[in-house]
Amino acid sequence: MKPGATSLDAYVLSRSQRQTPRGLALELWLSTARGPVRALVHDRSAAVFFVGRQTSTRAGRRRNVALRSAHGAPVDAVYFDSLRDLRAERDRLLQAAEPVFEGDVLPCERYLMERFITGSCRASGVVIERSGFCELRDAELRPAQYTPDLRTASIDIETDGFDGHVLSIATVSGDVEQVFMLGEGEAPALTELHATEAQLISAFCRFLQRLDPDLILGWNVIEFDLAVLMRRASELGIPLPLGRDRSGVELTSGRPARARIAGRVVLDGIGSLRAASHMLESYALSDVAERFVGRGKALDNPNADRVAEIRRMFEHDREALARYNLEDCRLTRDVFARADLIGFLLQRAQLTGLPLDRVRGAVAAFDYLYLPRLHRAGFVASTVGTSLEAASSPGGYVLDSVPGLYDNVIVLDFKSLYPSIIRTFCIDPLGLWVCDEDADPVSGYVGARFHRSRHILPQLITQLWQSRDDAKRKQDSARSYAIKILMNSFYGILGTPACRFFDPKLASSITLRGHEIITGSQAFLESRGYPVIYGDTDSLFVHLAGAPRAEACEALGQELARALNAHWIERIAREHRLDSQLEVEFDTHYLKFFMPTLRDFVQGSKKRYAGLTRSPQGYEVEFKGLEAVRTDWTPLARRFQRQLYRRIFLGEPYLDFVRETVAQLYAGQLDAELVYKKRLRRELDEYVKNVPPHVRAARKLAEPGREVAYYMTVRGPEPTAQRRSALDYRHYVERQLSPAADTLLHHLGSRLADIVDPQLSLF
Repeated sequence: MKPGATSLDAYVLSRSQRQTPRGLALELWLSTARGPVRALVHDRSAAVFFVGRQTSTRAGRRRNVALRSAHGAPVDAVYFDSLRDLRAERDRLLQAAEPVFEGDVLPCERYLMERFITGSCRASGVVIERSGFCELRDAELRPAQYTPDLRTASIDIETDGFDGHVLSIATVSGDVEQVFMLGEGEAPALTELHATEAQLISAFCRFLQRLDPDLILGWNVIEFDLAVLMRRASELGIPLPLGRDRSGVELTSGRPARARIAGRVVLDGIGSLRAASHMLESYALSDVAERFVGRGKALDNPNADRVAEIRRMFEHDREALARYNLEDCRLTRDVFARADLIGFLLQRAQLTGLPLDRVRGAVAAFDYLYLPRLHRAGFVASTVGTSLEAASSPGGYVLDSVPGLYDNVIVLDFKSLYPSIIRTFCIDPLGLWVCDEDADPVSGYVGARFHRSRHILPQLITQLWQSRDDAKRKQDSARSYAIKILMNSFYGILGTPACRFFDPKLASSITLRGHEIITGSQAFLESRGYPVIYGDTDSLFVHLAGAPRAEACEALGQELARALNAHWIERIAREHRLDSQLEVEFDTHYLKFFMPTLRDFVQGSKKRYAGLTRSPQGYEVEFKGLEAVRTDWTPLARRFQRQLYRRIFLGEPYLDFVRETVAQLYAGQLDAELVYKKRLRRELDEYVKNVPPHVRAARKLAEPGREVAYYMTVRGPEPTAQRRSALDYRHYVERQLSPAADTLLHHLGSRLADIVDPQLSLF
């Protein structure tokens, strides 16, 4: 540490680079026990790319380095004091068809990844006090262990229509709750009234500065709340100083958009849920909150005109509007807490180096982990987008299914199959590049060969695997899940041209080995008399004919898993002289299992089935791919299928249930369950040739949202908020209940029409 410098344990909230009179500066905002810190790093080696030793350059400082390209050719490093100059020289070389290596890596990312800083660090430099934060001049960072205590503020705005002016802004941070509302007179509780919209927005900005959160939370907060505030501030000619240095807000282009606010991170609830792999039927705040928190929004009626209701409250019941506005903030805060989204994002960032707000970034995470290790092995990688490889690789192997209704089916699952294949068979970019240096390489597929000992990815996965086992022992679910998602992403990354290491030999050597393992396991089990009726990428569904008791089935499943593990240990050692890292687990016992046929065909379907399981809590029917778990089907069809299958699986009477459901439908008693919900994937005017029902319904709304709720009426689809026609009950019987039931009833020699047609004459 330099004389006069101060050292602080810190966590990197955000990173960027900017040009200064001293050259390129890396600007890193840190969370510390001392408060927010802006660290300015001047590192003349951070802005760099590599070129072949024979390539002529016209700009930059060139230096000989002990690194090689994938083909073994020596390279030189070219350093720049300006990101603009780096990009200009890189683009010139690429246009001249000269190879440039790692020309797309941003200096701030380069600085952090080469030091293996993935979040927490120790920062040293000269401290200068600023208003509201400290500045660390000539900073230097190195990795360290530090757990930040991050302050959050949840925000939500209400507007006069989707393109109207701001009516109110609510903020919740810890125990502090505040609403800023347009208007004059007596203010509701926890509310400040402001005569103009400009005063309202400015007051909110001052309040947020006093709260000084590290994280700003919201629901669609980037593309709605912040976008609206930026638009209205610009139209009103006022600043929007939300940054810790009083700077404004920048929204990045792309899907999804990201918000840049100096010293703060903006986390959107929808994007954060998706990053944590929460696949939900609806991402509307009311639906998500109902699931995670147990309560929904006040305006939760699908038939309500939300915009009209907000206008009504603003004009006649401002206290209700303030409550509604605050409740949105509370729900967002509570969903983040109950789903442990911040914990997950912190763990993911600590593993990968990704910023907290980087929702999609699997390829970037792979670079962050792999590139510095590759450099230490003496190699550089290509620039993204310059690979000439175009061939694709096969996907996961799905066995043909044997349709039918079965007793006692067990599932044997390969634990993290693709990461296990990478570990076992030494599949790795570096190992592929240097395979000729190995006298006895490991054979892959489509001509691939891999070095037995010189590789990076197998060791990296081994370290992650051990970390996950440690997280499981400590019951650290956020860390365990983050590691699982990261490991399972590696195959997909190597198989996409967006990855600088893309090579069909890599991805094919993973998937085709998976095909071999699934088919080999099927042959092994069937040689022992246990037919495999279905298999999907890493799972085998085995029929245990004649097993009398659940306990016997589970014991047999454990025995078959052990036998299959032993089989692969012996086979891989014999055929490849490698230690198997494959691990088969007994996963599930289905007391009843149904594998349907394709609709109107005799062959079995794939990725569609249902099975009955039993636990101490009772019986449960699990569905995969069927109507019961499809969000584009009505609640009635999904409930009907779940209850029908349960009755049939448990041997309970079901004919009266079917008849009563249809009778209730025609009697109008189930109307609330007949709503279709579907998202608009494009703008309404982009639907020309094929105009689906939800688009036709949306076109009848003055201000349609992205998700359309509608009924099917005798006059066609109509939005729930403006239904004027009678419901088409026959449509719901023929297009919803019949398909949901007939898939299984067909195997019982029946169909819904045979059961209920005599009833139809009553209506």
